[in-house]
Amino acid sequence: MTGFLIALLSGALMSIQGVFNTQVTKTTGVWVSNGWVQLTAFAVCLAVWFFTGRDSVTAIARVEPKYMLLGGVIGAGITWTVIKSIDALGPAKSALLIVIAQLAVAYLIQLFGLFGMDREPLDWRKVGGLLLAIAGITIFQWE
Repeated sequence: MTGFLIALLSGALMSIQGVFNTQVTKTTGVWVSNGWVQLTAFAVCLAVWFFTGRDSVTAIARVEPKYMLLGGVIGAGITWTVIKSIDALGPAKSALLIVIAQLAVAYLIQLFGLFGMDREPLDWRKVGGLLLAIAGITIFQWE
């Protein structure tokens, strides 16, 4: 149940952050806004690390495969794409499309066992759920 609640909180925070970042971009520009997001995230992580576990920073050098260290690069891309999609579509439509893309890609990662994840067999109920979500987006956007 805790994971479920954390996932809901994550989705809510992503939507709020996307709107905030889009508004900041209107004054500063997309890359200044994106840089601010990454810088403040780093500051929060540094503060929390200082007051909590103090895991070894040098352990980052032992991460394998090395491409797994590209999360921050991907994060900059995520921030940019969220800002641009909210600016073009508004928060609700962009959030729907973002969530469907997340669901589809996450299922493909599990299905094929990509990036070190356990492989999962094809489940037609999950495919049906994804198609139902896509139908829901179509209905939501229908004018």
